[in-house]
Amino acid sequence: MNRAELISHIAEMTGQPKTEIGNTVTAILHTITGTMGRGDKVTLVGFGTFERRTRQARTGRNPRTLSPLRIPAAKVPAFRAGQELKDVVDGRKRLTGWSDPNPRKKESKPHAKPAKKAAPGKSKKTAKKRR
Repeated sequence: MNRAELISHIAEMTGQPKTEIGNTVTAILHTITGTMGRGDKVTLVGFGTFERRTRQARTGRNPRTLSPLRIPAAKVPAFRAGQELKDVVDGRKRLTGWSDPNPRKKESKPHAKPAKKAAPGKSKKTAKKRR
């Protein structure tokens, strides 16, 4: 699922416009990113924890020349899944249903236009001209 599909799915579930959901998703991601950039954790109980970890400097090898290469220390994002998320992914627990606060009847829209029927007596193939 990509970002656009996520926004569409949430908009269907909540009945809110996609633009509003898109702004909300952007705000959530921006807040999580900014918080991790400052070195703080973001914990969503049951889902997981986003945090910044520090990798120590180390020596690696250039794969072409096999010469030693110094890899500098870096700060990297990390995610640690919560127990509820682990249980749902593993199949030990079912995801509880979404209770829609704004129930509205969803109309099913056809995704493709129905094919037009050919007029009687005409075929789709054109006859070759004889000389």
